[in-house]
Amino acid sequence: MPGRSGQPECNRPKLDLLLAKRFFRIQVILFPSWSSQSVLMFTTLLAVALLEQLVIYQVGIVPSHFFKVLGNKDLVGFRELTSIAICLIVANSLLKSFDRYISNLMYVRWRQTLTQHLHQAYFRRKVYYTLNVICSSLDNPDQRISQDVERFCREMSTMATNIIISPFTLSYYTYQCFYRTGWLGPITIFIYFLIGSLINKILMGPIIPTLVQQEKLEGDFRFKHMQIRVNAESAAFYRAGNVEHMRTNWILQELLQTQRKLMTRELQLYIGVNIFNYLGSIVSYLIIAIPIFTGRYDTLAPADLIELISKNAFVSIYLINCFSRLIDLSTTVSDVAGYTHRIGELQEVITQLSVLHQKGKELSVFDGSSLDSEEEDKDCNHTAFILDRVSFTAPSSEELLVKNLTLKITAGHSLLVVGNTGTGKTTLLRVLNGLWKITNGSLHMATFGPRGILFLPQKPYFTDGTLREQVIYPLKEIYPVTGSADDQRILQFLEMTGLKSLLKKTKSLDERIDWNWCDALSPGEMQRLSFTRLFYHQPKFAVLDEATSALTEETEAELYNICKQLGMTVISVGHRSSLEKHHDSVLTLLGGGRWELAEIQHLS
Repeated sequence: MPGRSGQPECNRPKLDLLLAKRFFRIQVILFPSWSSQSVLMFTTLLAVALLEQLVIYQVGIVPSHFFKVLGNKDLVGFRELTSIAICLIVANSLLKSFDRYISNLMYVRWRQTLTQHLHQAYFRRKVYYTLNVICSSLDNPDQRISQDVERFCREMSTMATNIIISPFTLSYYTYQCFYRTGWLGPITIFIYFLIGSLINKILMGPIIPTLVQQEKLEGDFRFKHMQIRVNAESAAFYRAGNVEHMRTNWILQELLQTQRKLMTRELQLYIGVNIFNYLGSIVSYLIIAIPIFTGRYDTLAPADLIELISKNAFVSIYLINCFSRLIDLSTTVSDVAGYTHRIGELQEVITQLSVLHQKGKELSVFDGSSLDSEEEDKDCNHTAFILDRVSFTAPSSEELLVKNLTLKITAGHSLLVVGNTGTGKTTLLRVLNGLWKITNGSLHMATFGPRGILFLPQKPYFTDGTLREQVIYPLKEIYPVTGSADDQRILQFLEMTGLKSLLKKTKSLDERIDWNWCDALSPGEMQRLSFTRLFYHQPKFAVLDEATSALTEETEAELYNICKQLGMTVISVGHRSSLEKHHDSVLTLLGGGRWELAEIQHLS
């Protein structure tokens, strides 16, 4: 099962320089230039937040004015002050609402930017394949892109206002506190904040690695349920409900145990944060009491003294509140740090894989694009693959599956690949496609696509979307106009593969459907639809991996004959003896690196 073992202590995520580097790298993506939309929204949020603070200050000193007009029994002043207070409260409410609205827009923008950036790198140079099939050093890349990015951006948006406004509010209220209480007031508050920050940093330390571990286990738990959903019928045939129940509960128990550990560690942080907040109110009164008891305000009238005390109390309490809000962000900061580590780690692995692919260290395969235009046309039309003393292993093994394979696959000369299980038949196709590396030799491949080569994998894949989108896959273009020449081709090929009845299920080629194609079709129907896709593209060469294993020999013969009629040369992997009559030569993989290549003698 993925992710059962914990991380070494030295590699545990924490608040360190690596976190700062990963966080900065993400910020460069979110704020690509000074003229970007994110910068514009951030600037707008800053302006709204500053205006909001000005209104908050006016609202904060309103009580002091009320004390004065009430103490002096000033009815006219009371009415004017009440009108002003109502206007300030309405303005403050509107500004707070716009503050939250802009923050939410920033969250959506950040999520879009960061996710699309990761998608661009994830789907380039087969990185998504390497991460999910070959590379085992990174857990749940899908969760990191879909869930961790969402939570990171949401937590960042909630922090945004406090982060951008803190330097301004701290500076202003520090000055006001110094002006009203002398140097002792701000110095006391700063010392109090530093002590609180130190304690909270100590309490935050264990939370970050625990949060990372929890997110990893969440991904494992979701993956297990997805695994059961995809393989529900196979598990049911095995009557494996009890064992899957037990194994799923194991993952759940590990997840819940980690969650309880995280809650315990967060409890300690919550206690520290709450003690800091409530002690702050006492500290504010101590600061106010000093000038009062030293006789600084003995000459003031009672109403004026009450007004002054109220103003001083607001300034001191709000300065402490500014620091308290930063301390309150401790839990949010720990969450952001955890997600930063997971997203940053994903970025680093993707970058490493992209560099390896680009430099040719990961795949020692050369395609037709490395040839000049004349050679490329000749290669595309006459030669699919040229293998010169090629050797390869499985990624997780050093044992050679095939050694020094020399082979040239040309147009009009179909090849059948056979051998016992584990001799490397499907691995050979992965090598031909450039998915797995070769250890020795050289390999040249014709252009992939309709002009060159198209692969039909052993497990058919169908994307979400319409029937047309299944047939034209992996083309990006969509043809929404019905009754076109393209429609006629698709309908013709559906009829040739015996799938005309699919139109009754889908109603039309472009009807949007919400079912899973792999669940709705039988194995035989999926293989027929794969051949419909193959006929639609009509490549020069078709590589078929057990592509007819769920079909009858009669249907198999019909489909191979259509391939020949459409001018395709096939390279097939299969076990059936009936396949030999559709091929000109056979490559037998014997295991241990050995192989044999022989011509097939057809009876005239």
